[in-house]
Amino acid sequence: MRRLPVYLLIDVSGSMYGEPIEAVKNGLQLLISALRKEPQALETAYISLITFSDKVNQSVPLTEIASFQPPNLSAGGGTSLGAALSEVTKVANKEVTKGTADEKGDWKPLVFMMTDGVPTDSVEKGLSEFKNGKWGIVVACAAGHGADTKLLQRITENVVVLDTCDSTTISAFFRWVSSSVSVSSKRVESGTQVDNLNELPPPPPEISLLKL
Repeated sequence: MRRLPVYLLIDVSGSMYGEPIEAVKNGLQLLISALRKEPQALETAYISLITFSDKVNQSVPLTEIASFQPPNLSAGGGTSLGAALSEVTKVANKEVTKGTADEKGDWKPLVFMMTDGVPTDSVEKGLSEFKNGKWGIVVACAAGHGADTKLLQRITENVVVLDTCDSTTISAFFRWVSSSVSVSSKRVESGTQVDNLNELPPPPPEISLLKL
């Protein structure tokens, strides 16, 4: 079976303390609950969660939706986005099955990342490694106006912005991710993969697209 890998990169730095991190935890529960109701997603989508603050942690390795258990997250420390980009590239190289002459591998991974601040580490090495990876659609979310959107645009052309970093907007982001994974899983069932943002469901009002 060709899996559809989905990597979530979530900022859990100190500025996410309080309402934002609680909203992320609720959003993850919402995401998994919604996808468990989608037969195609249950069949094909596998989710991994990578969190980053001072350190980067793959909190959940690539796991089928039926078995995914959201971890108990806490917020604190800096924003090691560069290290997070290196980590997702490394684990995807390890976890995603490559195609061979005789058999097709997994679908190209989807990546959804969210940060509310400016990196506290150097991003150049991690950015270079990430750009050399083979990804499907990559979406970067600036949660509130403290994130470095110009840097996010170097990572991907698909940048979305939340006006605030609260429970309403973060929940809206995770609902949209859920819909996007659902649509993507239906597409791969028919033998094609989503390649650009226009093929995903339109973002809700709480989420705005950042124009290049």
